[in-house]
Amino acid sequence: MNLVRGAWKLLVGIKDALVLVAMLLFFGVLFAVLNSRPTPAAVKDGALVLDLKGPIVEQPAEIPAFAMLSGQKTVRQYRLRDVVRAIDAARDDSRVKAIVLDLDRFGGAYPATLGEVADALLRARNAGKPVLAFATSYTDGGYRLAAAASEVWMDPMGGTVFAGPGGSQLYYKGLIDKLGVNAHVYRVGKYKSFVEPFTRTDQSPEAREAATVLQNGLFDQWKEAIARTRPKAHIADWLTSPDKVVLAAQGDIAKANLASGIVDKLGDRVSFGRRVAQIAGGDETKPAGWFKSIDYDAWNDAHPLPKSGAIGVVTVAGDIVDGKAGPGTAGGDTIAKFIYDGLAKKTLKALVLRVDSPGGSVNASEHIRLALLEAKRQGLPVVVSMGGVAASGGFWVSTPGDVIFAEPSTITGSIGIFGIVPTFENTLAKIGVTTDGVRTTPLSGQPDIFAGTNPATDAVFQSAIEHGYAEFLARVSQSRKMPVAKVDEIAQGRVWIGGTARQLGLVDRFGTLNDAVAEAAKRAKLDPATAQVTYLEKKPGWGAELARRINRDNDDDSAAPADALARIAWEQRALMSRAIGDVKRLAMGGGVQAACLECGGFGPTAPAPSDARLLDVLLARIGL
Repeated sequence: MNLVRGAWKLLVGIKDALVLVAMLLFFGVLFAVLNSRPTPAAVKDGALVLDLKGPIVEQPAEIPAFAMLSGQKTVRQYRLRDVVRAIDAARDDSRVKAIVLDLDRFGGAYPATLGEVADALLRARNAGKPVLAFATSYTDGGYRLAAAASEVWMDPMGGTVFAGPGGSQLYYKGLIDKLGVNAHVYRVGKYKSFVEPFTRTDQSPEAREAATVLQNGLFDQWKEAIARTRPKAHIADWLTSPDKVVLAAQGDIAKANLASGIVDKLGDRVSFGRRVAQIAGGDETKPAGWFKSIDYDAWNDAHPLPKSGAIGVVTVAGDIVDGKAGPGTAGGDTIAKFIYDGLAKKTLKALVLRVDSPGGSVNASEHIRLALLEAKRQGLPVVVSMGGVAASGGFWVSTPGDVIFAEPSTITGSIGIFGIVPTFENTLAKIGVTTDGVRTTPLSGQPDIFAGTNPATDAVFQSAIEHGYAEFLARVSQSRKMPVAKVDEIAQGRVWIGGTARQLGLVDRFGTLNDAVAEAAKRAKLDPATAQVTYLEKKPGWGAELARRINRDNDDDSAAPADALARIAWEQRALMSRAIGDVKRLAMGGGVQAACLECGGFGPTAPAPSDARLLDVLLARIGL
């Protein structure tokens, strides 16, 4: 027995020692990572490499601290302002001999976002800085950036696939009928198509009309941008009859792209590296294609944003949801608190609201609007800057703005609201389950998901939706200084591009976030050239910083593939993940919604990790 006790104590001691060693190693690595921040002196001559292995977004979602350790797949997201800042800082810096744009696994962005990055690349190119782009294959979004480069390279085994906006939308009416689900829809706005997948098996004429105008407008802007940056590229045939062009080239898409002037050079990554080495310097003793490079993260760390300023910038990015939420999702309470806390410091002279959201909860949108009104009550100018999308709830929160900036390709409008309540009385009846009970009023137990809604409930909900729409119209009317009837005429849930929205009076000017900041400074009687900004947002904690640093060099297979056909399949899977995620959010979110269905198909293609996992579960259940 003593021998057993001794052996047990020995095992426990070994276990404790191993745990202690593991903890020491973990905290040692953690300390090393968090103290490995590069300094400006660490940046040496070379080519600034923008290796975009994910989408460009307004506000990246926070990576869970131990996501990498748990095996969770994460696609890196690149913050728009950081990408633009890196390019602009490189433009006049002699240490940067060239800018390299690696788009092999680019995850896309909204059209307005692509335009802003492309404009920054053009500024660098026009200043004499060589800009070289490389990809195995180019699709619409990637080529929008590559076209701004001074040299466009492509792998000889690759090719371009220009699809243009548009595609299929999932409709669930047939499925929910088979399941016996009864979707009770309450809405206002004949163009408010978000609810159509639950009420129809196809697209309504109104939704088709609006989508056609939106897609054609964005596509025309894409073609105009390519024509401006690459006037010698013969791209028309690739858009109207790509099959004939490829067949004429006997399937050699890359060679046909070169002949059309769409790309400048064909070469693999090694050949491209040698070309960069001619400009930025290289070393023949290193692996083939090696060139002197400047790391994107090290470069941005060497050019930090100011930590304080008199212009507060608050970001509404992602779906607007009730309560609190982390970066990348606009929690109404979270964003309102950022504003109130910023005002409490009494150091702000103006406020800029940056919106990149397709909308969501009306209640959460109103919380944000009220916080902005408090800023105005305290005498602060409020300027709105619309990014890739500012629709539905994204427009609701924009209404307090003294002036609204947008891009010509910003997706905005969608002024309309809706609510959906699913009930399962028919589903339960199929398996022999019935309901009964005592009701003291017409609204007792309503909405009853087991027995369905009654006429009184439907009337109350629809009336509330109509009242909410009237409130939306009133807010826009007051903000835009136009009659309610005029707002109603251009509202009805219809989505507009920024160029049309400006003509309609929904936005005031074209411009970027920097333009909005400059306008806010002027209104606050500050010098726009010297006014500093402070971002009212959550600062990343040590866990998020650790995850970011671990993830920065992660070559995760959940990022976009380089091959054109594989990329198209990946994009379609991402869109399906998003659609299924929308269904989950709609079913679980509840409340009155101001959200835009059309907006999702134009933005970043990488799905949220939760949406991707949901799709994996669904496909596993059906045996795919």
